[in-house]
Amino acid sequence: MTRVRDRIAAGIFIALVIASTVSVTWMLRQTYVVYKLRRGVGDTWFLAANGKPWFRLDEHRRDVPLTQIPKHLRDAFVAVEDHRFYTHLGVDPLALGRAVVRNFSTGSAQGGSTLTQQLARTLFLSNQKTYGRKIREAILALNIDAQLSKDQVLELYLNRIYLSAGVYGVETMSWNLFGRAAKTLSLAESALIAGLARAPSALSPWSNLDGARERSHVVLARMRQEGFITEEQERSARRAQIKIRAYPGARDPRAGYAKEHLRQQFRDRFGGDHPPDWQVQTTFIPELQEAAERAVVEGLARFSDPALQAALVAVDPETGDILALVGGRDFRVSQFNRAIRSRRQPGSAFKPFLFAAALENGYSPVSVINGLANIARQGPDEWAPRNASGDTPDALTIRAALVESNNRAATALQQRMGSRPVLRLASDAGMLDLPDVPSLSLGSGVVTPLDLTAGFAVFPNGGYAVRPRSIVSVINGDGDEALANDVQRERVISEQSAFQMVSMLSDVLDRGTASAARRWGVSFPAGGKTGTTNEFKDAWFVGFTSSMVVGVWVGFDQPKTIGRDAYGSKYALPLWSDFMRRTAQRRRPQAFEPAAGLHEEQLCSVSYQRPVDGCPVYSEYLKEGDESPGRLCTIHQGSMKQRVRRSIEGFFSGFGKKVKGIFR
Repeated sequence: MTRVRDRIAAGIFIALVIASTVSVTWMLRQTYVVYKLRRGVGDTWFLAANGKPWFRLDEHRRDVPLTQIPKHLRDAFVAVEDHRFYTHLGVDPLALGRAVVRNFSTGSAQGGSTLTQQLARTLFLSNQKTYGRKIREAILALNIDAQLSKDQVLELYLNRIYLSAGVYGVETMSWNLFGRAAKTLSLAESALIAGLARAPSALSPWSNLDGARERSHVVLARMRQEGFITEEQERSARRAQIKIRAYPGARDPRAGYAKEHLRQQFRDRFGGDHPPDWQVQTTFIPELQEAAERAVVEGLARFSDPALQAALVAVDPETGDILALVGGRDFRVSQFNRAIRSRRQPGSAFKPFLFAAALENGYSPVSVINGLANIARQGPDEWAPRNASGDTPDALTIRAALVESNNRAATALQQRMGSRPVLRLASDAGMLDLPDVPSLSLGSGVVTPLDLTAGFAVFPNGGYAVRPRSIVSVINGDGDEALANDVQRERVISEQSAFQMVSMLSDVLDRGTASAARRWGVSFPAGGKTGTTNEFKDAWFVGFTSSMVVGVWVGFDQPKTIGRDAYGSKYALPLWSDFMRRTAQRRRPQAFEPAAGLHEEQLCSVSYQRPVDGCPVYSEYLKEGDESPGRLCTIHQGSMKQRVRRSIEGFFSGFGKKVKGIFR
């Protein structure tokens, strides 16, 4: 029994030592961080893929000394947020006591924060409402108050406080709201800004000016109660007419969509505050981002309608790293990021996932889909597929169907194979919640440009689904790793099927619907697929090299016809080609190597049968178990010997069909 007590006591002692060590270490670290505040506050930096600083979390922050902030603006914050600011030691015991009683009765963990505590939270902590955070906040506030003067604390606070709409600090808010420096603000304008600190989102003057004005009256009343202003000054300020400027939006359009996407990713994880001296390692390559911006702007300039939008996404097929991202034609005009938020029908750009599923389920690139002229109408709305050209061949190989983007062949293949394998592959590749409908094969579901582009990575990377990522890691101000975002890869199709898809999608560029890309300078190994939706409302091209997958969408925010014959090859392919040509030196394309386990056969590139003399030939790669074409080409003449042999083959083939017909 004594031994048990001794062990328990030893365990408790060890736990206390460890806890004390951790606490002391944390305190020493925070003391040093607070000490650095004497030199000013750092900011979160986002690093490009090469590790070099790219941009700050708040590029538009304007720090000013306390002397440049008018007294009535300083007094307004003190009166409404912390009227005992000049007398407490960083934590207000009276306010804290009231908050503790209220929190115990309600079960929450809120209230009682002084200006110093708010500063500590803004600089070092998250917005998470827990008792642990409140305790750390109080300790940091005491530390700050012990090392800095009240004026230093107030200056840091007024330059860092969040005031709504992505704006931090009173100087920045003054310029955004009134177009002038904070030192020029009137009492009424100062009260309006000070009132925003309590609920920045709900009281944003750009969305709730009445609420912000009402809150400013509370600020004025508190200022009068604390003796900062007279009753007459309060009445005059209440009557004052306040005019604010329209929300300025983005001032720097360069890489605006990419930067705001990264900022939002960070805020979603760590809150909207400003941790000092943090570093966010991103996946973006600024040179590629610049090329993407130019491709979109110059590509859309070819078309006359200024409302036409585009999105471009570039992804590393091996890792899913987002290399460049453009969400619209002008970030200054519209901050809506179409690359990651707009969900549109992909049209024929979805077909590769149908054909990839077929290759995984017993088909080969030269499997024949026949009976195309007699496809039954589908669905309750009497929907039936129709090719853009109006032609209705009765039989096509899978390769020919993909190269020609034949709707009837895609529909017939889905009918025979079923939609379940297609939906499973699409889901595994990152495209979720697609509808199980007859038109699935024609891209009637909705996807984002980012999801569709990342999904295409499964072809050039050898069959792996990759999850797109834009942030690799986050290092906090103490040098510790706050986030590690590892590459996520999962095999979803075989390496052999992936290469067969690469071969067929390369054919789309060489002699199919995207052959114009070769004329526009895409001379290196590449593959891809065009996409066009009903009534020409969306134009797509998603293509790849060995080192990059790039997707382009063109259309209107409110879907409507883009124009006459607005195919993906006409609207999206030029933007893709321009970007790929500009970046080929930065991301050098390599030849695609056939996967192990495939055997090569020379076939006629017109009939997809065994070649005869005079046939244009290509290399077909077949998996183990894939059926090889048995007949000689029936289109080209060939030698006399080949013609005789072909006649014999035709006789026996026709005879066999007749025999089969007898026994049906």
